[in-house]
Amino acid sequence: MTNLAVSKSPLTPSDIVACLRTGGVVLLPTDTVFGLAVMPTKAEGVDRLYALKARPRAKALPIMLANATQVAELGVIMSPAIEQALNCPFVPGALTIAAPIDPRNCPDWLQGREEVAFRIPNSALLLDVLTQIGPLLVTSANLAGAPTPSTAPGVLEQLTGRPDLVVEGKTGADVASTLVNCSYSPAVIERIGAVSVAELSQWLAVQHD
Repeated sequence: MTNLAVSKSPLTPSDIVACLRTGGVVLLPTDTVFGLAVMPTKAEGVDRLYALKARPRAKALPIMLANATQVAELGVIMSPAIEQALNCPFVPGALTIAAPIDPRNCPDWLQGREEVAFRIPNSALLLDVLTQIGPLLVTSANLAGAPTPSTAPGVLEQLTGRPDLVVEGKTGADVASTLVNCSYSPAVIERIGAVSVAELSQWLAVQHD
């Protein structure tokens, strides 16, 4: 891929989709923090995303989806906890759900994984892209272990290289999503983010150390 400069005019969802389909890595604002996105079927793009963040390959990348139909296509083994999480007011929104998957029903790019972490974002731009292209690997746009900058130029200063497409814009929050692992009963909150423990506890039985 040839790296592209930050666009001076608004980019459309089709521009973003076109870049992703060629294996590009896209920096874009989400409803939480800035994210780096890539198609999961583009191995070279996935490699570059890991390298940009200096993220250990042992740490799997989270997935963004457009709707519940795409959740089912991941091979997620549904449970009452997952159904409750999907139907709570924070979906779409800043709630990431970890769930077990059935290796007999999951796509090839998820083979070898026992669970996935996925999120349906509350962002018109992202939902348009995800509806057009399907599930994407999307992770916070920062060096592994570092805070995520609040602007695209700040992200570019921190990463080890440059994404193929940079989408300017305002993010929805300055913190990442809350991560709840529904592989357990009760579900375990593994990361507190934009959704607090008290808020989530009103809709889902959870535990948190």
